[in-house]
Amino acid sequence: MTEKEKMDAGLWYDANFDPELLAARTKAEELCASFNTAAPGDTETRQTLLRALIPGLGKDVTILSPFYADYGANCRIGDGSFLNHGVYLMDGAPITLGKNCFLGPNCGLYTANHPLNAAQRALGLERALPITLGDDVWLGGNVVILQGVTIGSGSVIGAGSVVTHDIPPGVVAAGNPCRVLRPITDADRITPESAP
Repeated sequence: MTEKEKMDAGLWYDANFDPELLAARTKAEELCASFNTAAPGDTETRQTLLRALIPGLGKDVTILSPFYADYGANCRIGDGSFLNHGVYLMDGAPITLGKNCFLGPNCGLYTANHPLNAAQRALGLERALPITLGDDVWLGGNVVILQGVTIGSGSVIGAGSVVTHDIPPGVVAAGNPCRVLRPITDADRITPESAP
């Protein structure tokens, strides 16, 4: 079994020294660097670079630079999603964003984990597990999502939260570790009277 096959299967694999994985990450890093230095108004170049980096990019997706992904090929970003400045997708395992997701500045989605044993960690071992966001999820600024987490559709994660476990749909959740605070209800709708 190759190291990539181990990675794709959610097994422990050599992330630091395997030539195939190093080459894939170098290619992604080069595409990210080109995207991050492209002029903001050069939408054609920026879209071409994003589509080369993320084949699973939906329609009408906005990604602001700087943006980083380890592989890009393991990302699926749904139509209409918006990723603000500084988002990092550590996609050793699949990262799936539903439609119309909003990711605030400096969010990090981290699929990888390393051994707690220092000697094993020094061997370059890691294991990656998927992260999934349903449709219409909003992550506030500086949110961290850890490996294996699913966030249900319509949920909002408060700024600065560290999400260590699944979050159900339709709730507001926040904290470190992140916990559900309350459901989102009709009382959260903006009415003509409450709008500026």
